[in-house]
Amino acid sequence: MAQKKRIGVLLCGCGHRDGSEIHEATLTLLALDMAGAEAVCAAPAGNTLVVRNHLTGAEVHEQRDMLIESARIARGEIRNITQLTADGLDALIIPGGQGAALNLSNYLIEGRDCTVLPEVERLISEMAKAQKPIGAICIAPATLARALQTVGIFAKITCGDDNGCTAAIEAMGHSYVVCPPTDCIVDRENKIVTTPAYMNANSISEVWQGIKKLVDAVLELA
Repeated sequence: MAQKKRIGVLLCGCGHRDGSEIHEATLTLLALDMAGAEAVCAAPAGNTLVVRNHLTGAEVHEQRDMLIESARIARGEIRNITQLTADGLDALIIPGGQGAALNLSNYLIEGRDCTVLPEVERLISEMAKAQKPIGAICIAPATLARALQTVGIFAKITCGDDNGCTAAIEAMGHSYVVCPPTDCIVDRENKIVTTPAYMNANSISEVWQGIKKLVDAVLELA
């Protein structure tokens, strides 16, 4: 029997306003399970940049740890990102949500000049140098683009075309490609797969179609 492919799923909290987008993360896990792959959930330890009331959108004065909050999505089966290396994974997927561009990097604050959380940059760098596939969803491609830029890898990337992502990603040296939420962009040369998801989607079914295609492409590249 063939060994299951081990796919890292990088989370950063619980909720689209301050952490990982729950639908996108869950659909990623579903698509991986349907394809017979093993999802290895991980997140950084440390507080999210902000905490928001998901009913009103207002910022609240609380502190929430990314790893602890991500464990809600992973049903407790989660690792600290420090435990993940490219050697132990066949591919990596990063769901979106504002946390992917607030916690994993500060893209939503600094734009093209953002910095990526060191452990996130390390893991992305390891995966890219090992020529292992990386998938990124929704706003997460902006963080991925910055991390890839630092190691001199420039890819075809989509990220939703209504929020300044186009100019920022191109300024980082990548080729921006317009893509509907029901599809994904596959850069086979660099093994990078991206989909806009809720950046452009009007429904969870549209998000599912794009994420299913992304997961299938990542697994095929792996």
